Amino acid sequence: MKKTYNIPDQEFILKTIELAQSNVQNGGGPFGALVVKDGKIIATGVNRVTDKHDPTAHAEVMAIREASRLLGNHELEGCTLFSSCEPCPMCLGAVYWARIKRLVFASDRHNAREAGFSDAMIYEEIHLPVEERSLKTEQITIPQAGAEFIAWHEQLDREEY
Repeated sequence: MKKTYNIPDQEFILKTIELAQSNVQNGGGPFGALVVKDGKIIATGVNRVTDKHDPTAHAEVMAIREASRLLGNHELEGCTLFSSCEPCPMCLGAVYWARIKRLVFASDRHNAREAGFSDAMIYEEIHLPVEERSLKTEQITIPQAGAEFIAWHEQLDREEY
């Protein structure tokens, strides 16, 4: 789904690539992202997996975390996420959970795979029934299962998300 973007979009995507390149020069991974709202950069993120020892510290997640903190909201409605590369399944999930309205990326998952970053296995696993996945997964059904959801519904001052 290639499209010609306007100049600000190209400038924002170029910034993600610059962030990624700078992160590589500083010993990090080759990924950069930024959250934009109303034409302004709200937050940036780079891949911090190895230095933070955090497998969830992808550039997109880091940018979303920072934007949420700065805006004081877990929903980033009206924001666009720019990423140097097509987000992995985890990051894509974070984009949806954050209610980001638009996603723009430069390189795709195939470019990432060629560089040694492949998430193809995750995409394949998602489509499999739980019992066929390579990750051994078990569900324990006990009478108390679901009590947390009942408590949630009974909580009158809860914040929906």
